[in-house]
Amino acid sequence: MDKTQPHPLFKLATELGPLIVFFVVNAKFNLFAATGAFMVAIVAAMIASYVVTKHVPLMAIVTGIVVLVFGTLTLVLHDETFIKLKPTIIYGLFAAVLGGGLLFNRSFIAIMFDQMFNLTPAGWRILTFRWALFFAAMAVLNEIIWRTQSTDFWVGFKAFGVVPLTMIFAIAQMPLIKRYHQDPASLEASDAAEGDVSKG
Repeated sequence: MDKTQPHPLFKLATELGPLIVFFVVNAKFNLFAATGAFMVAIVAAMIASYVVTKHVPLMAIVTGIVVLVFGTLTLVLHDETFIKLKPTIIYGLFAAVLGGGLLFNRSFIAIMFDQMFNLTPAGWRILTFRWALFFAAMAVLNEIIWRTQSTDFWVGFKAFGVVPLTMIFAIAQMPLIKRYHQDPASLEASDAAEGDVSKG
């Protein structure tokens, strides 16, 4: 089934919407109510993405599954530790998958970011390594914040700190992407010579 490219504002809404819901509900009620609302918002965002684009990005699916599992544990056991651990698990999983892929000469970053651009094999390897380090750093940062700061501070960081940090890091990769960018015709020749590391 063909994918429809969504409007940038729609993509931003599906990514930020659940986080804003999480922040607002936590501010008005508590973390457990916010967790339930967050789970509903995540599912709604994935459904909206599929309805509009006929496609749900892999990262959104993985994130949604982890949110539902750890959110359910949080609500059933009435223990906020699980929802606070959720970002650590997600970031750690992404870092492990990307880093592990490099050990086998595979660059899964292209799949995770839905083949947004075409790079040479060397470009994919460098970009994958950088994102693996970023996700590992974010996992450590989440652990530090939730274990040393208040719940409200952690929720605020999750809603309004993670996205800016990710955007800044992504923008910082643009020189690399421009340097190693290849048009599709050149990319096919490069893949034939070196082996395509952007696909598993």
